[in-house]
Amino acid sequence: MLAKETGLTALLFNAALDLYRCWAHVHRSSSAVKWRWKDSPYGRAFKTLAALSLLAGARLALLQGSLPAFSPQDNPPAFHPSFTVRLMTFCYLAAFNWWLLVCPWTLSHDWQMGSVPLITNVSDLRNLVTCAAMCALFGLCYRCLLDLEMQRHTPAVVGLMLLVIPYLPASNLLVTVGFVIAERVLYIPSVGSVLLTAYGIELMWKRGFRTKKLLVLCVATLVAAGVAKTHLRNRDWRTRETLLRADLSVLPHNAKLHYNFANFLKDVEQHEIAIKHYKEALKLWPSYASAHNNLGTLVLASGRAEHHFLQALKYNKDHVNAHYNLAKLYRKKNRIPEALRMLERCITLEPRFVQAYLELLLMKPDQEKRWILNKLLELEPYNWEHYLLYGNWLRGRGLLPLSLEYYRTAMRLSFSTRHNSPRGELLSLRAACLALRDTGQYARMLQLLVRWHAGRGGQPAGARLLAARAWILRSQLARRAALYSHTHRQMTSTCLHHSQLEVSPELYVDFKQQDVKPSSRLHAHDAKLPTTNSVEKNCQKTHEKSVLSAQYKPTHNKSETGHKLKSCPLNKKKERRIKDPETFPSFVSDHLIKTY
Repeated sequence: MLAKETGLTALLFNAALDLYRCWAHVHRSSSAVKWRWKDSPYGRAFKTLAALSLLAGARLALLQGSLPAFSPQDNPPAFHPSFTVRLMTFCYLAAFNWWLLVCPWTLSHDWQMGSVPLITNVSDLRNLVTCAAMCALFGLCYRCLLDLEMQRHTPAVVGLMLLVIPYLPASNLLVTVGFVIAERVLYIPSVGSVLLTAYGIELMWKRGFRTKKLLVLCVATLVAAGVAKTHLRNRDWRTRETLLRADLSVLPHNAKLHYNFANFLKDVEQHEIAIKHYKEALKLWPSYASAHNNLGTLVLASGRAEHHFLQALKYNKDHVNAHYNLAKLYRKKNRIPEALRMLERCITLEPRFVQAYLELLLMKPDQEKRWILNKLLELEPYNWEHYLLYGNWLRGRGLLPLSLEYYRTAMRLSFSTRHNSPRGELLSLRAACLALRDTGQYARMLQLLVRWHAGRGGQPAGARLLAARAWILRSQLARRAALYSHTHRQMTSTCLHHSQLEVSPELYVDFKQQDVKPSSRLHAHDAKLPTTNSVEKNCQKTHEKSVLSAQYKPTHNKSETGHKLKSCPLNKKKERRIKDPETFPSFVSDHLIKTY
């Protein structure tokens, strides 16, 4: 009863069933039962109704004295201004629910947003279905009254009560509900439908022998069809995708199903198809605020995102996610004042929206971030990321001892079994080591690393060594890739460049006349070497250039020269890369103690 309104009808059904069973006593004179409240059906009915009133009052008290508020998207007929349209549509919905019990062939987990079009005209053919259902209902009621007058306790009365009474809260006749059709409200009425069907088959069986074979065949066909439909429906309910696809094939004009299917496609990274279904949902329901918001997140590259976010706020000014997404868009466009206004509105609508505070943290100046960080710790006190953010902010302001306390808390939370976050372990440990290094506390930093190694010692030594070597290999490949990607930058080296090997023809003739090796004169007369421009002019005049390539062969391999030379810085870097540490602590210190 506290969870579903159908529970309220249980006591009402008990009271009606008690009156049905005691109908003979009710016919007695009022003087015979006036003062016998304890054993009379009147006394029991009064107690039942009193208990029902108290429980309904308790339910309203839990709702703080107000009924839930629904939107036109949830129940379009309830918000139509015409009373005639509402009455015809609600009567047809009752007849359609009865049809689902008789022939449950068209099933869907969601019947909102245009699944059942409104009946706006008396000439609508669906009114014939309503009339047929009403005639059948009146016929059952008349048969039940005859049974009561003739003192025949038949299953028809109980079946009719189970069919009608539990459906009353969902009929929109007493209160407005948040759905058009919901198959879950037919669970208890289905018991009444089964009783009426079984009682009808029993009456037909007693009529004569000739129709028994046909009756058995019909019952077998009915059971087989029910089993087949159950098997097919269970197959539809296997996954989220199969359910949505099956329901879309049944209700292609349901905007809510297109929206839910687009959400699924968005989650599995099929954005192009998701955009089509979002647009189809908006085509069926143009004022669908959530569809506008989710579509805006997928069309950021096309420049239509702001339009859809504003449309979502136009149809629902209290849409929290639309305010948040619009704030992120404004921040990327450097429209900071508008982004701040959207985030403040978002926090006003949802004070516990953590993502809005994180987004606000990126735009506020450093001196105004403390209250945001305190709010994050208040909302999620066991989130290690918030403590790491707080520690980074304190470290940026020079409060290293205080930041170290927040780093320790982040480490403790990330190391705990509840979170078990390897990424949090590395980030918090690295931040704590950097804070200790900045304060000059190298001993405490090494102690922290040793304790971390001890805590991670549960892994086999071979696995740790393989992880260390894999990390080193990955780091080497990353550094080499970065080196090769910046080839446009000229690297300083002590190796000779080819431009230093080119001399003018006059200087070469002078070397030849004096019979001196060019290598000894080149360094002695370094200052007398002509510039590159003069060399180019001489080359243009004489149309020849002499290059002393044989005497000045640049080499990086010491084995080619036969003696030790001063190595190139590139060779030094290569030698440092070749070194492969055999122990795991060197890998961790190289990974954790280096600066950003």
